[in-house]
Amino acid sequence: MAFGWIDEQAEARRRAGLVRALRPRPADSSLLDLASNDYLGLSRHPEVTERAAEAARRWGGGSTGSRLVTGSTELHAELERALAAFCGFEAALVFSSGYAANLAAVTTLGPHGSLIVSDAGNHASLIDGCRLARGETQVVGHADPEAVRKALGTRQGAAIVVSDTVFSVDGDRAPLAELAAACREYGAGLVVDDAHGLGVLGDGGRGAPYAAGLAGAGDVVVTATLSKSLGSQGGVVLGPAKVIDHLVNAARTFIFDTGLAPAAAGAALAALRLLEREPRRAARAREVAAELHARLTAAGLEAVRPDAAVVSVRAPSPERAVRWAADCRSAGLAVGCFRPPSVPDGISRLRLTARADLSGAEIERAVRVIGETRP
Repeated sequence: MAFGWIDEQAEARRRAGLVRALRPRPADSSLLDLASNDYLGLSRHPEVTERAAEAARRWGGGSTGSRLVTGSTELHAELERALAAFCGFEAALVFSSGYAANLAAVTTLGPHGSLIVSDAGNHASLIDGCRLARGETQVVGHADPEAVRKALGTRQGAAIVVSDTVFSVDGDRAPLAELAAACREYGAGLVVDDAHGLGVLGDGGRGAPYAAGLAGAGDVVVTATLSKSLGSQGGVVLGPAKVIDHLVNAARTFIFDTGLAPAAAGAALAALRLLEREPRRAARAREVAAELHARLTAAGLEAVRPDAAVVSVRAPSPERAVRWAADCRSAGLAVGCFRPPSVPDGISRLRLTARADLSGAEIERAVRVIGETRP
């Protein structure tokens, strides 16, 4: 029977406690949200939503085509200039998603004959970029610059090192300065995904590469998403102008994909301008993360010390993690639940988002619920 193998895989997922299901959310909810990636609390900010509506009214509901045909508007160009200036890079290119941006960066900068050195803890989009790239990929130990040096030393020629700046599972930071130093020893490029750093780390939220002194470097390329701190949707690649020009001409997820909707571009630009005016939001997100960690560990829970705005709480098993998250939800708290294969080390977790707009009372409530529902 066609697709009969799907039933076997579905049963295997059920036995392993790894079944996933969609849960459409209403427009308004009484749940305290520590599950989304809205780090700065901007997705519903009046300025952001109004600029999104204004862009849709002016430019239309969609971009109408690929960026190279009809999908580029003056708004896209303005957003790219603003992102490049804010993050300290020469140029930027906006994509329909952060996933598409990562595929573009890795596949176009890791061509046939090149070496791609990838951190074992990288996000799925970077991993898929490595799989699709025509270069040879070597996976190295997590956040290990010496392992990167060893891998780079195995061959000569074009090479890139690929890493998240802040890893999405535990929220730990990559040693960017050390990785850059290793790359420069061997003439390799550094490609980093700052999805969880932009808006949270660096001066006023300018990102982890800015904080590491790498902004604007000719051998560094940064990807990021517009869907987390900027409360919108889409992705961006930042770097030297020649790299961005190369992406325009060679990146399949740019050439053959419909451009980012004008509403999303307008929302992202509004959020970026707001962050420029209110840089304190970035520091507040980090403060909330630190307070959540301190309170959770004081309550006897095993939480990983956050380097940005992700707080990870270990669970005993996939099944208990699912039950724990469900019990939190029943008690009015939405939390993320990470299980294999989403976690590279096989350890299930609750994943909490430290939002800049959380109050002290909401932090206290979240910790209480998590503690009361623990397995």
